[in-house]
Amino acid sequence: MSALPRRRARRVAGTVLAWCGAALYPGVLFLTFSPPRFPGEVAVLLSAGLTALVMALLRRRPLAAHGILLFAWIVALMQTRSGTIAGLEILLTDLAVGYIAAARERRISVPVAAVTCVLQVLSVLAWLSADAVLHVTVVLAMAVTWMTGNSIRARRAHTEMLREQATAQAVAAERLRIARELHDMVAHSIGIIAIQAGVGGRVIGTQPVEARNALDAIEATSRDTLSGLRRMLTALRRDDPGAAPLGPAPGLADLDRLAAATMDAGVEVEVRRVGEPRPLPPDVDLSAYRIVQEAVTNVVRHAGTDRCRVTIDYRDEEVAVEIDDDGSGGVVGTGYGIVGMRERVVLLRGDFTAGPRPGGGFRVAAKLPLPAAVA
Repeated sequence: MSALPRRRARRVAGTVLAWCGAALYPGVLFLTFSPPRFPGEVAVLLSAGLTALVMALLRRRPLAAHGILLFAWIVALMQTRSGTIAGLEILLTDLAVGYIAAARERRISVPVAAVTCVLQVLSVLAWLSADAVLHVTVVLAMAVTWMTGNSIRARRAHTEMLREQATAQAVAAERLRIARELHDMVAHSIGIIAIQAGVGGRVIGTQPVEARNALDAIEATSRDTLSGLRRMLTALRRDDPGAAPLGPAPGLADLDRLAAATMDAGVEVEVRRVGEPRPLPPDVDLSAYRIVQEAVTNVVRHAGTDRCRVTIDYRDEEVAVEIDDDGSGGVVGTGYGIVGMRERVVLLRGDFTAGPRPGGGFRVAAKLPLPAAVA
């Protein structure tokens, strides 16, 4: 017999033995409190062990185990007519009701609590000389036990709901991040490709060298975009054991390459760095690069100028990014470029401004705090 069937057979045998012991529990309890037929210590130990067994079975079959427990102690109370036994009956059955209230819905726990309380009161009334105060105490004990268990169930359900909401928010944030990455990457690259294709189409008959340069730029930009898309899809498939990153995410160190690609599109990008360049946290580095990329793309598309300036200011507690031009276009339409840049900065708890310059042109400025400053 293999290991799996053997374990399954042991588990089935253990379950059968446990329920056989539970079925014997009322009889053992009855004999324990009857005139001695075997040593008292053995009877007490056996009853205690079977009581623990039945309480443990509440986890698997709470209603069946509770029924056995209630029946057994009612029989014991009928046999002994003892206040101590009545107290044990109420204590153990109340604990079982509390567990059922914590583990099951109200439509199940409320009838169980009501039936148990009625049987407790009737058994006390039938076999004990009890006054009304004891009956009220039994009812109040059941009410408190049920409310405690029900509050545990409600708190657990609320915690689960909050966990599901947090998961949904995380999924939405991840989708937004992916959409932002795709927009920044594809919009910039397609803009460069469209401009280069237009240039190549106009000069292909008269200036074949320029047309070839335009085609080379289109090829290089397309390869970079394809590599970025593959890297993003690989990240989305990171649960696949065979998936591996295809390259690092871009950052401010790649601005010179971005400037060269934009130069091929007819816009010269002047990159100026203030302060001492240093490694930045990956999220800050990527966001700063994407902001520059999107702003430069807007210059290429809308500004109507052949120059723009990019300033990266490395400060003690933040990195400041500024892109400005002297054109006349600015950002038009209902695109998502400015919105995406603003969302990136807000997620990093920074400051973002974008708008026309007083002397003409357009400026995009962002301040991205470093983690130590945020903390």
